[in-house]
Amino acid sequence: MVRRIDVTGAGGVRLAAWEFTDPPKAGGRAGARGGPGVLLLHGLMGRAAHWARTARWLATRHRAVALDQRGHGRSEKPAGGPFDRGTYVDDAEAAVEQLGLGPVALIGHSMGALTAWQLAARRPDLVRALVICDMRASALGGASQREWTDWFRSWPVPFATLADVRKWFGEDDPLLERPNPARGDFFAEVMAERSDGWRPVFSRRQMLKARAGWAHDAHWEELALVECPTLVVRGLDGELGRAEAQEMVRVLPRGEYAEVADAGHLVHYDQPEAWRRVVEPFLAANLPAQPGPPES
Repeated sequence: MVRRIDVTGAGGVRLAAWEFTDPPKAGGRAGARGGPGVLLLHGLMGRAAHWARTARWLATRHRAVALDQRGHGRSEKPAGGPFDRGTYVDDAEAAVEQLGLGPVALIGHSMGALTAWQLAARRPDLVRALVICDMRASALGGASQREWTDWFRSWPVPFATLADVRKWFGEDDPLLERPNPARGDFFAEVMAERSDGWRPVFSRRQMLKARAGWAHDAHWEELALVECPTLVVRGLDGELGRAEAQEMVRVLPRGEYAEVADAGHLVHYDQPEAWRRVVEPFLAANLPAQPGPPES
């Protein structure tokens, strides 16, 4: 089952939050709606639905909510923005408070992970545990933004079919070193059918604005301010290198490290079972589940 909850973000922007739970078994219950809160934050170009598998296993013990961040998914995409780092953190803070999730466990992928640790640094009273999935603390530089601009221009939009979307992003994209069907599926979930074919649900121009907040700036100082237990997870073939990930763990006051073999940047999407095996014990240790009502 999927339930949408509307959240008001910074500047009155409408944000869509989603609860994903499996239907209850006969005589059972749909999930731990009253359990400790977990907020899931997707990466750039992603959407809350990319967390569906994670949210469903979390929902058996916790109240798990995934947020479509501004400019993404079903949330508002204000033409004039803003899409700076502070605004994304404001939106996440508003979601935690309006949904009554705090003190919350934050699980973020890529851009969502940066938002999560910035919120944890700003509001330690609001965050009790943090999972950082494949996000660098170092600045990437202006050249990285130019490369992304060129990559966006290379997209053969509109795509005639979703099969074409899956093929291009999973096989034909020049950035790929080898075929990656999961990547094709990932991008198929962020396309919508228009009169001329399939196009992304987001604005690529807005994505570049959002990305500028970490392409040009490093975030080591904020990482050092995170007081709660934090798990840094990387895919073995992801964008976060092992040396940098281990340095992030060293900088974090209460950091732990894990990596997932056979996973690229989309760790939770590439290898959902292996992802669960590294995240679930961390949450069990740092986010005790609240027992639900007895099953009849």
